[in-house]
Amino acid sequence: MKNLSRLFLFTVLFALSSCADSIEDKFADASADIREKMLFIEPGKTVNSLLVKFNTVPSESFLAELTEQNSVVIKPAFKSFPAKRQLEHEFGLDRWYQIDCDGPIESLLIERLAGLKEVAVVENNMTTPLLTEAESYPVSAAAPVKGEYVGLPFNDPNLSMQWNMKNTGNASIAKTAYKGGDLNIFDVWTGITGGDPSIIVAVIDEGVKYSHPDLRQNMWTNVAELNGQTGVDDDGNGYIDDIYGYNFVYDGEITWDKKDDSGHGTHCAGIIAAVNNNNLGVSSVAGGTGKNDGVKIMSCQIFSGKQGALLESVANAIKYAADMGASIISCSFGYKGGSFLSDKAYKNYASIEADAIAYFEASKNNDVLDGGIAIFASGNDGDPYATYPGALNDIISVSSFGPDFLPAYYTNYGPGCNIVAPGGDIKLAPSSGGDMYASAILSTLPPEVNKGKDYGYMQGTSMACPHVSGVAALGIARLKQLGKTMTSKKFKELLVTSAREFDSRINGKKAYYDGSTLDLAPYLHKMGTGAVDTWLFLMKLEGVPSLLAKEGENQWLDMSKYFGTSSVNLTYLGVEVSPEAYESLGLQQDPYIKYGRLYIYPTKCGSAKMTIKAVGGGTAIGGDDAIGGMEISQEISIVVRSFKSTNGGWL
Repeated sequence: MKNLSRLFLFTVLFALSSCADSIEDKFADASADIREKMLFIEPGKTVNSLLVKFNTVPSESFLAELTEQNSVVIKPAFKSFPAKRQLEHEFGLDRWYQIDCDGPIESLLIERLAGLKEVAVVENNMTTPLLTEAESYPVSAAAPVKGEYVGLPFNDPNLSMQWNMKNTGNASIAKTAYKGGDLNIFDVWTGITGGDPSIIVAVIDEGVKYSHPDLRQNMWTNVAELNGQTGVDDDGNGYIDDIYGYNFVYDGEITWDKKDDSGHGTHCAGIIAAVNNNNLGVSSVAGGTGKNDGVKIMSCQIFSGKQGALLESVANAIKYAADMGASIISCSFGYKGGSFLSDKAYKNYASIEADAIAYFEASKNNDVLDGGIAIFASGNDGDPYATYPGALNDIISVSSFGPDFLPAYYTNYGPGCNIVAPGGDIKLAPSSGGDMYASAILSTLPPEVNKGKDYGYMQGTSMACPHVSGVAALGIARLKQLGKTMTSKKFKELLVTSAREFDSRINGKKAYYDGSTLDLAPYLHKMGTGAVDTWLFLMKLEGVPSLLAKEGENQWLDMSKYFGTSSVNLTYLGVEVSPEAYESLGLQQDPYIKYGRLYIYPTKCGSAKMTIKAVGGGTAIGGDDAIGGMEISQEISIVVRSFKSTNGGWL
């Protein structure tokens, strides 16, 4: 093939030498500028497939010159979506082409292509690597398998084992389990929202088992393909039989049970949207409340066993999510830690992928945001920086904590890591009789790769990422309920700035069952903005201020932030508290206002809203009988946790 490639190149150049505007005339001398165009291509090395981005959309005649004699095949790198052609052009997706031939493509041809003045980038169409070997652990036989649990919002039998949803400090999960170290989501489910089926989250990962009994109701379905003919592209989007998504590794049907599959995609999907309150399996972040109101999961498969998709295919998976209606992409993948230490370095490697992400972020697929939300895992190498693409400065990258509400031993941290979420820490020891894997994350798994069990444990920032994806989906659902709109940029800012304070927990060392310890000092001030908090995020979206209270203490909370610096002098009319709020916070006494402060005595970790009323401009409300002030009120939220930091708890 080596001689054939060179023969083809010189034949084409000779044949075109008499043309005034020939390809030969367009070649530039080999230079540093040419090298800069060649992304992740070593000089003198062959590659199997090339991706070329032109400066402008190339003409058919120009492409014909490059493909003469059929020695190379040139095709658009992206499948075009008719409704998105303007956006495709805006982000340059119509300028990307894939070049292949019947063997390796040699360095000489690559350099000649890079020398064309029309060419902006020549990129190696590499295979996306697997970061780590994902390992799953089936739920133990001792775990509950059916029945409803008193005091829990849903009847999913394994909810009591999901510390990530509600951490009670149960030592059977981990001896160091920390009460309140969770998503703070129960009161969101019962009082605000459990999801919305119009919101689609694309899981870009291994294939999702769409027939899983705890997932199938919440799977996105391409109705045209579902009701169409097998083997036919019924909706004309360029993909055949893409009913629940698409397999971008092998260009076909989604799979989850091939050799070396781990169930990773199915596990992530279950964290986001396993069906809630169906008396089956586990609960999920945004799986609804049992009223067909969960968000939908789209499966964009880029891994199968140990095989990753080509870079071009990963980019197309991201574009597919944008074109088929996803509001969020949940991406528990990335390049090996340290591969890139700047946005520019990443874009000089995976330029086509970066363009696809930017295209997704600009795609409006719901009524409330002006673009998509991309969420990535920060990486599992224990590195002091996030891995790319998640480290891009406009993308949310998620690090991981365990049931002890401390950094997990494997998590990346530092620059690029924006927020921390439950990811599990399997080295924490449970008390006697506890499930040895219970400190990881329990979710759905394909029984074909999980010893016949539909549920099991996995850990990693791969698990932390879908937690934040689910919380983001609930946020979009809540905005839709409120009839509010905002930019995706503002939405992301509110998500990361509503995080719960995390640093005050980071001191000393944490111990593991194997006798090893983890020094926590390197993680201080390097876990993003703090721990994701579902209730606080939704309160920020509503514009409702939140106060932090400590469980089991009589305390006074300052109202000056909400009623002004003269709050101490106002006349207060009372505090309105619903029965649900009394229950959620375990209030033993009625809250009241005195000297501009709210008195409260909560006995349970929980979240609730209250309305405080006061008089503005006097000691009584004015009316027909007397001059007076106006009634003013503030709705506030109270979040009760087992600790309260000295800075008040919030960033």
